[in-house]
Amino acid sequence: MTLIAAGAGMCRARSGLQSYQWIVVAVTDPKNAPHADPACGTATTPAAGPAARTPASSTGVAAAVSDVTPDGNERNGTAHAAQGDHAGEQDLPFCVAALYRFTPFEDLPALREPLQDVCVANGVKGTLLLAHEGINGTIAGTDEGIAAVLAHVRAMPGCAEIEVKFSRAPAMPFLRMKVRLKKEIVTMGVPGLDPRSDVGHYVQPEDWNALLEDPDTILIDTRNDYEVATGTFVGAIDPKTKTFREFPDWFRTHREELLAKGRTPRIAMFCTGGIRCEKATAFVKAEGLDEVYHLQGGILKYLETVPEEKSLWRGECFVFDQRVTVKHGLEPGSLEQCHACRSPLTAEEMASPKYEHGVSCPHCYDERDEKQRARYAERERQAKLAAERGEAHLGAEMDAIRERKRRERDAEIERQNMLRDMALARLQE
Repeated sequence: MTLIAAGAGMCRARSGLQSYQWIVVAVTDPKNAPHADPACGTATTPAAGPAARTPASSTGVAAAVSDVTPDGNERNGTAHAAQGDHAGEQDLPFCVAALYRFTPFEDLPALREPLQDVCVANGVKGTLLLAHEGINGTIAGTDEGIAAVLAHVRAMPGCAEIEVKFSRAPAMPFLRMKVRLKKEIVTMGVPGLDPRSDVGHYVQPEDWNALLEDPDTILIDTRNDYEVATGTFVGAIDPKTKTFREFPDWFRTHREELLAKGRTPRIAMFCTGGIRCEKATAFVKAEGLDEVYHLQGGILKYLETVPEEKSLWRGECFVFDQRVTVKHGLEPGSLEQCHACRSPLTAEEMASPKYEHGVSCPHCYDERDEKQRARYAERERQAKLAAERGEAHLGAEMDAIRERKRRERDAEIERQNMLRDMALARLQE
């Protein structure tokens, strides 16, 4: 175990001012950590299971299985006990696995096809991204299907110690399975940045509140504006970025202003599952700042670990699937999603005259013309008629096919661009 000492301070806790030694972060060497069972469906004891492992940087997000059953959230140890050993499986039959790892991959096309095949063969859906810097994505399926896919992933180069965060869903949250080749597994667009070499210090969820309550901490939400709109931590700065690619310019523009807010240049950052803030801390350290911290396992691990009555999180956490958001305990959230533009919607937004189910919402109404809205309305009408007949809606299936073809076209363009860039790099060498 490595101890990273970074000073002491005062914590403005809700019960009053108290002293604490907050920057003593225990980082477990993944080489010495117990190997977790590969999916949320395998029984394990808490001491040997995924939740017992505390990863060092670049090992991915912390696993969320906390009991012998595959619920993957705090209901395992609380409400789950009252419901019976398999209540979570009955109510939430689909296992959702979020994973990432920064590790060097060489032959991406050779990795892609077998990974796609094992997902499809096991009925697993979602999106996995492969790049020369590693793997990232979220998938869902049966416990057995997820176990098979994770066994395959752990056999990929450098992925033996990858860690996975599990949650559950009442229905399949994805429409299809896609393994895509990318230049980056999380796109920042900063050449030469390597999160494997120098990243910020991980802070475990149970220590996160103390860091946030320190008046000298500068807290930055590294997610996009539509994600922040559904919820964030108390006191967090919202960069109002539309994409993660905008974050470096935002930080450089506001750097002096940000550092003036604290007596010491202490920056804490967070994101949904840990990958964006890991890359963001690597960027900020490359900009010359050393005291940089990020939330281990991201918001999802915090919501799973920290009791709601002690939480500094406000709202819900946006997730990139049909659940839209999750709440404390990683239970499905209350927000809906616009079927036209995919924006999360509050009850107030759904009461807007610009909202029509499946057709428009306040976020996209002015960006669509009447012809587009008419097409969306017809799609919804056909879907309703199909549901009444107990049939699958062909229009929805066609939408999925069109979306698949669009993604395949985009992936091919990205692949060609990547090959071109690699060829140019070799010529320059």
